[in-house]
Amino acid sequence: MSSSDLSPQELAQACADSMYKVDSASQALGMKIVSVGPGRAELTMKIRDDMLNGHGSCHGGFIFALADSTFAFACNSRNVSTVAQGVSIEYVRPGVAGQLLTAVAEEKNLAGRTGLYDVTVSNEQGEHIAYFRGKSYRIRGTVLPELDQ
Repeated sequence: MSSSDLSPQELAQACADSMYKVDSASQALGMKIVSVGPGRAELTMKIRDDMLNGHGSCHGGFIFALADSTFAFACNSRNVSTVAQGVSIEYVRPGVAGQLLTAVAEEKNLAGRTGLYDVTVSNEQGEHIAYFRGKSYRIRGTVLPELDQ
């Protein structure tokens, strides 16, 4: 079987399933994949008490981790190994304990070896918590080497 035997949606889902199985960090933080597609991903993460900072709100590093993982699933959705080349994040509202955060990554541009992705992190009320922009870089290899046959 090869990548061309799968629809783009099936390939994106297979890549996400394969990556998530070995993604100890995302699993340990309680992240769940809601949906994936070519150049797109949506993940959730519940803010736990052990994720709070000295101000009683969610530590920015955990919000960043959610956005970064969502970015990773989006940019690896075409079975080409891809890593972050550079990212930035803007926090616009605090996350609080017990909230379920949702991050949605959308591909904005893909040209040559680089891609540009925007990730929006929101709370259950639909209020935006953070905006993340990531630039990806395609490296050698595939997410699903068994499909390279």
